[in-house]
Parts: sequence; C-alpha cells; structure tokens
Amino acid sequence: MRSPKSMWSLENLGRVRLSKHFYMRDFLYSEIGSMHGIPNVPPDPELTIANGQKLCSELLDPLEETFGRIAIRSGYRSPTLNGYGNARKLNCAANDNPIECHIWDRGAGRQAIAGTSLVVPWFADQYADGRDWRDLAWWIHDYLPYSDVWFFPKLAAFNLVWRPVPSRTISSYIAPRGMLLRAGDEPNETLADRKARYADFPLFRGICFP
Repeated sequence: MRSPKSMWSLENLGRVRLSKHFYMRDFLYSEIGSMHGIPNVPPDPELTIANGQKLCSELLDPLEETFGRIAIRSGYRSPTLNGYGNARKLNCAANDNPIECHIWDRGAGRQAIAGTSLVVPWFADQYADGRDWRDLAWWIHDYLPYSDVWFFPKLAAFNLVWRPVPSRTISSYIAPRGMLLRAGDEPNETLADRKARYADFPLFRGICFP
C-alpha cells in the first residue's frame, strides 16, 4: 500500500485550496528551481498544507481583502531547493536558520512556520513616489497577527511570516535600516501616531468579493 505522501503529485498539490483566496499552486513557482532544474517538491505535503493554510487565512487573506490583489514573489521552497539557493548565495537563508520561513514543512507544533515574500501593488505605487515603508509596517502591526516582517528596497516587498507563537518583529533593508520592532518590545510610536500614518489606507477587509 502506498503511503499518504506517495499519493501526492505536484499537480494534485497545486490544486489544494489553502484559504478563500489562495491555492498551493500560488506558492510553488520558483525562479531558482526553473532556472536550475530543481523540482520544488515538499517532503511533507500534509505539514506544508497545514502551515500554509495558517499563513494564508490569517495573514494573506486580510491583505487581499484590504488592498486588492497581492503579488507573491517567493512562496514555498523545499529544503533541497532552498539549500541549493543558499549554497550559491541566491538570497536564500540556510535551511536551519531560525528566520528561514519558506520551508513550510520544517517544523510542527510550536516550531511551525510559514512565510512568503510579497508585494502590495497598491502600496508599491505610493512607495515609488516616496512614501515611507513604515506606514505599511505599522499597519501590519496593528491589524495582522504576524510573527515577523522584513522589508526590501525593491517595490517595498516584504517577507511576512506566520508562527503559532508570534515573535512580533519588524526589520528592514530600507532606510532607516535595522530593527523597527524587537520581540517583546512596544512600538516607539503611539497608536494615534501610527494611525495617522495610514489614515488614507483602504478599509480593513473592506473589499466585498462575490
């Protein structure tokens, strides 16, 4: 008898619906995998799905329902694919690095993790005109049960991470670089000041999909 893992194919895995707005296929494409011929196949599909469902339902669905379509830049990576990218300095953290969030099936229980790199096009347009990345960072802090966020200069893209016990950290490679919020710390801006930053943002989950 075949084991449950052997019954999975990438085609079937891609069809799995993770949340209202996302399917597993949305997270399986890898430019590294495509260019270097490395299949992006999860060793543990069930755990990959379970952790991915949390990421999508708790973090990504609210973003989509607030800002419209979000663009996934890098989603799931298998340990083989991520390790290949790390060894060749292709912007992949080491597989055992605590901040490596793309290997969704590397831990369960309190060690579970799932993350993705994404762009919010609505905000990217404003960022291109000079808007401060911290406006979006503080919005995420105030509205989403995230664990870790770190921003990148291109398009104000950011890594967004779910963990069952959130760390609540915010970092950035955009000036001012470094840690905006460390685990256990309180924001350095009042709630009123943070709200003033994003007062013109769309209504939280204000998009009514049919």
